[in-house]
Amino acid sequence: MAARHMEIEDKKSFRHRLLMEQIVAQRYISLDEVSRRFAVTTQTARRDIMELEKQGKLRRLHGGAMIANSIEPSELRSRRIRNAQAKERIGACVADQIADGASIFLDTGSTCEAIARAIVCRKNLRVVSYSLRIAAYLSEVTDFIIAVPGGFVRHVDGGVFQEKTPSFISGFKFDMAIVSVSGVDDEGDLCDDDQGEVEAVRSAMGQAQKVLLAVDSSKFGNRGHVRLGSLDEVDLLVSDADPPEPIATAARLGGVTFHRA
Repeated sequence: MAARHMEIEDKKSFRHRLLMEQIVAQRYISLDEVSRRFAVTTQTARRDIMELEKQGKLRRLHGGAMIANSIEPSELRSRRIRNAQAKERIGACVADQIADGASIFLDTGSTCEAIARAIVCRKNLRVVSYSLRIAAYLSEVTDFIIAVPGGFVRHVDGGVFQEKTPSFISGFKFDMAIVSVSGVDDEGDLCDDDQGEVEAVRSAMGQAQKVLLAVDSSKFGNRGHVRLGSLDEVDLLVSDADPPEPIATAARLGGVTFHRA
């Protein structure tokens, strides 16, 4: 019996190792793919993902899982100081688009942190964000109503994630969803690096009367790993410089209003 138990454990450990190799390579894997690739039931695939999540190796999402930190910490830290002055100007411009008393969703990342610093001039805002950095800052310097989801905290940027984060966000209505992305490609697609962030942001966009995209000009022409949406889903675009012609054309065709910070 003991030998049989060790054999089962060895198979599971081997499967977990291969599963982690696969998820590191492609960043996201669905339950169906785990079940199919390793010839196990969906229930076993779900248990594998839950065990690996408890070990801090991955993060569960609806219908699958992704690597716990899909963006390198060094990259996230460098983003905090890259184009800092441009991001401060973007923050001030975004603050001008927000009315007192508005309900807003505010994305995570260095650009949105600059926006958080700028919107303290507004009054009576209601803010939903999955960024602990933003929530902590605003709670200290304003009397805004602030809501954050529960879950695991990504240490490098304070993002909070769990499987139910998108459903938490979709329980709110927003006057404006303020989002930022890793890249806007020449086809007008909005791209990011983290599947979990994309699911959370898409939930917010679906609950917002207006969507404001805030990106510094270095993001134009870049491609991220995960497609978030397209410019025709955006109402306002705020950046520190005019977008290149292919993106400007996509914005015009999508009816996007551009504000240069």
